[in-house]
Amino acid sequence: MPGILNTSLSGMLAFQRALDVTSHNIANANTPGYSRQVANFTARPGTGSGVGHIGSGTQISSIERMFDAMQTDQLRTSTTGFARFNALNNLSSRIDVLLADADTGLNTGLQSYFSAMQDLGNDPSSIPARQAVIGEASGLASRFQSLDGRLNELETEVNDRLKLAVDDVNGLATSIASVNNQIAISNGSGQSPNDLLDQRDSLILKLSAQVSVSTSLQDDGSMSVFIGAGQSLVLGGDARKLGVDGTEFDLTRMTVTYQGASGSAPLDTSSTGGNLGGLLEFRSRILDPARQSLGQTAIAVSSSLNEQHRAGMDLRGNLGLDLFSVAPPKVLPSSNNAGTGTVTATISDLGGLTGADYVLQFDGSNYSLTRADSNAAVALSGTGTAADPFVGDGISLVVGGAPAAGDRLLVRSGHTAAGSIQSVLTDPQSIALAAPTRSAASLGNTGGATISSASVVDATDPALLSSASILFTSPTTYSINGAGSFAYTDGSPIVVNGSEVAIAGTPLAGDQFTIEANFGAVGDNANALLMADIQSVDILDGGSISINDSYGQLVASVGATTHQIQASLDAQSVVLSNAEDAVLATSAVNLDEEAANLIRFQQAYQAVAQVVSVASTLFDSLLNATRR
Repeated sequence: MPGILNTSLSGMLAFQRALDVTSHNIANANTPGYSRQVANFTARPGTGSGVGHIGSGTQISSIERMFDAMQTDQLRTSTTGFARFNALNNLSSRIDVLLADADTGLNTGLQSYFSAMQDLGNDPSSIPARQAVIGEASGLASRFQSLDGRLNELETEVNDRLKLAVDDVNGLATSIASVNNQIAISNGSGQSPNDLLDQRDSLILKLSAQVSVSTSLQDDGSMSVFIGAGQSLVLGGDARKLGVDGTEFDLTRMTVTYQGASGSAPLDTSSTGGNLGGLLEFRSRILDPARQSLGQTAIAVSSSLNEQHRAGMDLRGNLGLDLFSVAPPKVLPSSNNAGTGTVTATISDLGGLTGADYVLQFDGSNYSLTRADSNAAVALSGTGTAADPFVGDGISLVVGGAPAAGDRLLVRSGHTAAGSIQSVLTDPQSIALAAPTRSAASLGNTGGATISSASVVDATDPALLSSASILFTSPTTYSINGAGSFAYTDGSPIVVNGSEVAIAGTPLAGDQFTIEANFGAVGDNANALLMADIQSVDILDGGSISINDSYGQLVASVGATTHQIQASLDAQSVVLSNAEDAVLATSAVNLDEEAANLIRFQQAYQAVAQVVSVASTLFDSLLNATRR
């Protein structure tokens, strides 16, 4: 009789536990990260009798967590990839719209300015047209500044997002370490702490959205977590931390550091992944090149227009002044420098300018220059003095001070240029639209030679506005201002006092030509036409692309990159969805199934309870019989 009762009681206890598990599943059907649990039944050992072993009921041998490690790893990897492309897409699409939009981009400002210059070339004496050019110049400079300001705001936003992401990583690492401790303690009892395991997996999944992770399960049930290129973030119950610090050259530019046992060191960002990796990749792959290219365009606009304007003459008979000003390349010393070396940087060649950042390093006796983005060496000419500066990639560098071996300086050739450009000419009569010199043939010439219009080849020549006379001493020779005897070649250029002319045809002895200052030429638009054409002249990238082309390439590059990122995000979204579906198929709670289990276990419990009732009746009958 006790055997029947014990057997039935074991069933009641087992089915009660099964009902507990089922109700737990139902209660957590919508809990993120919860894995369905299953109560596993096993028969209790039987006891021997004369007719064989008689069973002694059932028991719950384990409560199993429906979980697939490979599916979970795939979900983490997919989450990391999606978070990376999502961060990239959110930010790159904003730059794409900013640069390409007619209201915010640079194209409209460039076209408006050069259109106004062309209109002025058609009526160079018009004061209102000159005032319109000054207004468009101010508007163009403002548009450069506005674009650079928006890009700078994005850089600040990246810094802020990096701080938030690092705080999130550190908080998750601390939580994972805490759960690891609880799991290790629970595993000591021999039972699997399923809910704690779910909690840890959920934390690691959240971590994988911030940075790429890999894990290693330890003997005590704790899980070590590694990030990036293998740096340990969690080891058992111990959590490392990430930090956010300024870079070697710029304290305002945030970089991520790893706080290891030996101190703080920059985090290896080559395989960071996740939201953190996406932010860093956006800055280096899209934001920095965009600011550098925009700065390169600003330098090209300012330098080329200033140079051409200085080669013209204004309404007062003065040579042209600068139309725009732009700050020279910024030089930032490393915070690790031991010496006091200095560098002054200027733009010396628009055709060689890249707009990139460079690192100038002193090894104790010599300087070397490398690109900051690729570490590619850049050839330097010169000795670094003011008379013979270092020259590389269109930048001139004059070094000074007392540098120490290993000292480094960052040269930002275009990064801040767009934000510094300004329109500096405010007087409409000071716009130099006329050629500063003009040529003429003497009325007494008897030969058939003609002279071309004068063009300026060196606006800095101090004798530019001085008159010069070219006198032919014979049909094949000439003198300049009575000096020399130069061989005449039909159509060959002749340079005098910074102006260039060409004489063609057959001169005779005594023929005379003059080059003189172009005073009073209020209707001359020679220099205006040259300035209006600058937008389409190939002056950048070794003389292969124009200002318009340069900005067009920037817009096209950002647009193509953004499109590529969007396509990758769409593909990664599908991968993530498939990974989530796979995990749900294994671990998710099916309410229909749980409802069926609930009925099944309830009926089983009621049936076993009936056995208990039968056993009780039999026992009462036995007691009543023995009383008689």
